[in-house]
Amino acid sequence: MIKLRAPKRFSRSSSSKLGGGGGAAAANVGGGDIKWELRPGGMLVQKREINQNDDDVMITIRVSTVSQWHHISVRPTSTFGELKMVLSVLTKLEAEEQRILFKGKEREDHEHLHMVGVRDKDKVLMLEDPAIKERKLLGLARIPGSPYRTISV
Repeated sequence: MIKLRAPKRFSRSSSSKLGGGGGAAAANVGGGDIKWELRPGGMLVQKREINQNDDDVMITIRVSTVSQWHHISVRPTSTFGELKMVLSVLTKLEAEEQRILFKGKEREDHEHLHMVGVRDKDKVLMLEDPAIKERKLLGLARIPGSPYRTISV
């Protein structure tokens, strides 16, 4: 049998003890309960909140461009590629022209939002690809079937 003891900084009284025979316990922290579970490997972790209808859950992501903020609601299981498609409608930049940064790292199109830790109300930075931006400034345009062509104005 495992007995859990809450650290003094988390408990209101020093006599607070947690019983832990079955693998789950609770601690009262500042009015809210923290539920603990014992994993099969023996690790004690904070119990996850499991939603019954995962298909209905939407998170709101704050996307920052250089000059604007966009609030986008997507499913947590969406990919960054799907986020780019939504942003292409709002920003008039194609998905290939966008670079998405989260927690200081550029994210690939196939990565899922929930797998890299994107949660509700998190901030994501969208930048225009510097190489494409440079091509636009130089007046180069992509034409299907040929690499690049100079457009004279």
